[in-house]
Amino acid sequence: MMKIVQLILGMLITYSVCYSQLRVGAECTEDYLDQIQGKKVAVVANHTSMVKNEHLVDMLIRNKVTIVKIFTPEHGFRGKADAGEAVTNSVDPKTNIPIISLYGDKKKPSVADMQGIEIVVFDMQDVGARFYTYISTMHNVMEACAENGIDFWVLDRPNPNGFYVDGPVLNMQYKSFIGMHPVPIVHGMTVAEYARMIQGEKWLAGGIQCKLHYVMCDGYTHKMKYIPPIAPSPNLPNITSIYLYPVLCLTEGTVLSCGRGTDFPFQVVGHPKYKQTQFSFTPRSIEGASKNPPHKNVLCYGTDLRKYPVNTITQLPLDIFIDAYKNYNGTEPFFTPFFLKVAGTAELQKQIEQGMTAQQIRNSWKQDLETFMKIRKKYLLYADF
Repeated sequence: MMKIVQLILGMLITYSVCYSQLRVGAECTEDYLDQIQGKKVAVVANHTSMVKNEHLVDMLIRNKVTIVKIFTPEHGFRGKADAGEAVTNSVDPKTNIPIISLYGDKKKPSVADMQGIEIVVFDMQDVGARFYTYISTMHNVMEACAENGIDFWVLDRPNPNGFYVDGPVLNMQYKSFIGMHPVPIVHGMTVAEYARMIQGEKWLAGGIQCKLHYVMCDGYTHKMKYIPPIAPSPNLPNITSIYLYPVLCLTEGTVLSCGRGTDFPFQVVGHPKYKQTQFSFTPRSIEGASKNPPHKNVLCYGTDLRKYPVNTITQLPLDIFIDAYKNYNGTEPFFTPFFLKVAGTAELQKQIEQGMTAQQIRNSWKQDLETFMKIRKKYLLYADF
């Protein structure tokens, strides 16, 4: 027993030491600060853009970097906007720097937006899922930089879902802002690696190239299970939600609730007409997270996944979604048209409706995954899992 305790303590100490030695790209100021000082800089940032206990914008200003504009994605600069809610232009009250929204009617900087800028710095915490829109914002800003001859810098951050790759590869017939590239649901790349892939595969409009620079994380590998110190968005409040997000986001293309409007979003699944269980929840309006969640103020029965063994995940836990499909007892069609965009393929819906098992479904995308893994390998910056 004592040996087991010693082994566990040793593992925890080793993990703690490795984790404490990790530095995100923004913290590696020696690799970029002197190259952006004296330039007119725009920053693509949000509430996760922290350099230890200081926001990137404040840190750069303190180091005499001239920031002329802030571009902000879904959820806004301070991370308080709902998923899918339009973010408006504004001014940061702390610095008086104009904030230009890239989530709403306009998702790409205009020519006018890019005027007076010499360098764009991108620094946000991604979660490694194809439909998480920060990488779509990155694509659009890269494209704007390429079109206007502006240098684009990525300050890299670890991918909390960067330790595996799984899911169907996007059929470009279903391309949208929640899926712009032919990649699987879980792509297993950091934002800098992903930017390299966008550039290398010539996915920008017309194959145009931007002047891409990146600052790597120090001490990160894809074997690491990184826990972001700040929730990346209002509905991903903890690591359980981040690990379950790649599968539970599929419910956004169905009549089910994934817990939006509760204190445990992306940690439950249910519906008013779900198979009755001992567990139930009632979605409510939550300012800054979910103002109008599915089934607002209606009792939902469902499955509580808050104690799901997320640390054992090594592939997309598709069984969770299949079980939810089987437990739905409503008369309304289970799938909505939006499912095609979330899944990125028409096949997944058909496979689930036909009663295929998770393994049978996974086998169907094996060849596409193998092809993607060869592409992905060309752009990795860190030791793989």
